[in-house]
Amino acid sequence: MIVLVINCGSSSLKYQLINSETNQVMAGGICERIGMEMGDLKHKPAGHEPVEIDVKMENHEVAVSMVLNALTDKNYGVIKDLSEIDAVGHRVVHGGEKFAASTLITDEVIKAIEECNDLAPLHNPANLIGIRACQSLMKDVPMVAVFDTAFHQTIPDKAYLYALPLDYYEKYKIRKYGFHGTSHSYVSKRLAEFCGLDINNSKLIVCHLGNGASITAVQNGKSVDTSMGFTPLSGLVMGTRSGDIDPSIIEFIAKKENKSLDEIMHLLNKESGVQGMSQVSSDFRDINKAMQQGNEKARMAFDVFVYRVVKYIGGFIASMNGVDAIAFTAGVGENDPKVRYDVCQYFKYMGITIDEEANKLRGREVMISTPDSKVKVAVIPTNEELAIARETVALL
Repeated sequence: MIVLVINCGSSSLKYQLINSETNQVMAGGICERIGMEMGDLKHKPAGHEPVEIDVKMENHEVAVSMVLNALTDKNYGVIKDLSEIDAVGHRVVHGGEKFAASTLITDEVIKAIEECNDLAPLHNPANLIGIRACQSLMKDVPMVAVFDTAFHQTIPDKAYLYALPLDYYEKYKIRKYGFHGTSHSYVSKRLAEFCGLDINNSKLIVCHLGNGASITAVQNGKSVDTSMGFTPLSGLVMGTRSGDIDPSIIEFIAKKENKSLDEIMHLLNKESGVQGMSQVSSDFRDINKAMQQGNEKARMAFDVFVYRVVKYIGGFIASMNGVDAIAFTAGVGENDPKVRYDVCQYFKYMGITIDEEANKLRGREVMISTPDSKVKVAVIPTNEELAIARETVALL
């Protein structure tokens, strides 16, 4: 099958056209600045030079139309006609408790996704815009919603409930949901395969470390706990997100700085994390460079990030009563040897030893633990688009 994968943001639209039989990415790209004065489409067809088109895109339907035109263009297209697209797989961030698996998109499904909008107000409405735009232009093509939260619906209540009055869970479904589920699902399966483990008899930890970051404990192929919670703000220190903090800090800063709740939430989401602590950048390449130049704030931010990763890994090892393998993935996990090395040094007591030469490799699938390491540690590049395509094909 040929599957178009759509990942729609509030002002952007990422896409890949994938041949599911060969896993070949036939084309991919991104539409940016949708709804603004001038937008652009960056289109990369396999076997051709990349194409960049500057054009105003009033809305997501125009953006989807441009993507479809690019895919079928005489000069840089990769298919002759839209009839060659067998299905569309849509990334949807939040499915709440309604969806524990990917599902064929119907009017009822769209309504259920809308009911989760207040759980992900920045993401779900944009995802729905992409779905409706594709439905308008590709009326007879089956479409599938693949949820970031679905993989974590196997987490038990002892791990997902917050110690609030139970009424808040029963009325508003306030609980841990977890995110990056598509990535955690793909990487955990690939980690087991790469390490020669039986996924159905294994204890794995996946560290998805990027600008947004989360860690998941995967036991016997199922998510049993994860670091992100009700929203993607909780858990690890991230690029610009604070991660876990004492809730009373919100009231304290609001009173001291005379800030509104919206201002505080913006501070926690956009001005905190590694960027806020280092006062340098949210990009670990910049952080590493600043550390090499002796910047103490950058070093401190780096160490805090690593320490929080270590605490979650340690907690999940305890909760599963052991671990067989650990994977590092996403932008930082795949490309920052120092993060990986420093994290693993905390687990030398468990018999984890790192092959320093192998660990120097970036962005490649590689075993970075030594052959005699008691726990296998690997770098497994994530591929959320391929995972979405596979989910779509499996469902259809």
